[in-house]
Amino acid sequence: MPLLKTKLELNSMAPGEELEVIATDAGSARDIPAFLQMSDHKLMSSSETAGQYRFVIKCGG
Repeated sequence: MPLLKTKLELNSMAPGEELEVIATDAGSARDIPAFLQMSDHKLMSSSETAGQYRFVIKCGG
């Protein structure tokens, strides 16, 4: 579900805006970066702390 919500939110954003995603689903650590590699969006940072995954994504064009 975090990947779907991330995609929907990015679709509503303007290029250059940043989105912070915080998820507890371990699959997000794999799914979100994989999606971003195939898109125009850029992963600015990612981290994991105590089962919480945080991603900062810059919306592409």
